[in-house]
Amino acid sequence: MDVIVGGGIVGLSIAWRLARSGRPVTVVDPAPASGASHAAAGMLAPVSEVTYTETPLLRLGMASLRRWPSFAAELAEDAGWADRAAASDGATPVADAGGRGARAGASGGPGAGPPSGGPGVGPFGGLEIGEGPRRGLDLRADGTLDVAFGADDLAALDELAAYMDKLGLPVERLTGRECRRLEPMLAPSVRGGLLAPEDAWVDPRRVTAALLVALDRLQVPLVRARAAGLLRDADGKVVGVRLEPSREPSEIRAERVVLAAGAWSAELADVPVRPIKGQIMRLRSPQPLLSRCVRGTVHGSYVYLVPRGDGELVVGATQEELGFDTRVTAGGLYELLRDARELVPGVSELEVADVVAGLRPGTPDNLPIIGPSGTPGLTLATGHYRGGVLLAPLTAALVLADSGGSGGSGDSGDVGGLGDSGSSRRSGGSGDVGGLGGLGGLGGEEGELAALCSPGRFREIS
Repeated sequence: MDVIVGGGIVGLSIAWRLARSGRPVTVVDPAPASGASHAAAGMLAPVSEVTYTETPLLRLGMASLRRWPSFAAELAEDAGWADRAAASDGATPVADAGGRGARAGASGGPGAGPPSGGPGVGPFGGLEIGEGPRRGLDLRADGTLDVAFGADDLAALDELAAYMDKLGLPVERLTGRECRRLEPMLAPSVRGGLLAPEDAWVDPRRVTAALLVALDRLQVPLVRARAAGLLRDADGKVVGVRLEPSREPSEIRAERVVLAAGAWSAELADVPVRPIKGQIMRLRSPQPLLSRCVRGTVHGSYVYLVPRGDGELVVGATQEELGFDTRVTAGGLYELLRDARELVPGVSELEVADVVAGLRPGTPDNLPIIGPSGTPGLTLATGHYRGGVLLAPLTAALVLADSGGSGGSGDSGDVGGLGDSGSSRRSGGSGDVGGLGGLGGLGGEEGELAALCSPGRFREIS
């Protein structure tokens, strides 16, 4: 049996894929889907978030983005939402991570997606987004618009566009007038922008709610307790987890433990993961203000606005190195609203629906840590920083491949696929126990992706 420590979008996705493949699995988390996944905006935006020093992260993000349509379609089906969405008029009720009701897929207005009755064709290489994912998960694929206000911002966008062009990424340089034609609610002071038409987004709260439903239908045990430590045998192999002292039973035995505890992973294993605080707010209006994600640099920091199909607008997010502090502060909210108002003045009239702070699991190189650790019986799936939602499908596929299963949600020709052809690769030398060389049949582009996030790039982890 596999024990997954961590009930965020990454841990739940891994558990779902493993259970789907027929492996016995148990999830351990005191409050599933209530951490960073609950706070996240859900941007699936590897292109618009590319930086000059993070091309490996771009490769991982692009590979996982292509998995999202089929991942979402299979999840909606397993959760029983696909049929409900097809029969619905666009108001599919779902529960968010806290058990509160939400309304999905409200029709009409910008950002509402294609009309009911037909799938939306998204930018994922021509793959379709069916009604189940679109309505139930609010999976949208209308791109990201990065805007600029001054000459320096425009020059920076020009340089970024040239860099993206060298990488072969699809982007469009726009004038201020063209930006406002796409998004009429933008401020008149916007002088230009860069459109990444193949970026997408999803509602993480709906995804985790669907994962919990799917796992329940697959009869996967969910232990609502804190993992206090790892169990080891006489040889040092990890053989399970020890639960908080007041819990009965006090331990769970396992053939393998998958550590997907996000910012708290370092409390259970020697991993270079630290918490990075992000404050975020959700606003609400009768009609959506935007039809796509909008980003911009205001007062020296990035702010983004992510529209939902039901009129919600997510504004985020701060980046604060404050340890495990999850307080929502007046200063943080002020900065978010101030900067968002510079981009879209109309946000000041919207209702405040929610404010929350989450902890991103950061690593020294901003890449996730995925694969067998230096200790037998322990697999790592942590350190996703800002990309947990985006990278969930690929992470689940890599962990499943380590179990000898198929990655699913992708054909053999997909850069994000995990086919059975080719020889296996290691991320380090023959003595590198942290690499993913044990993944039988994992080679070519897939092996390279695995190597990028292998624990072996750090010192031996235990």
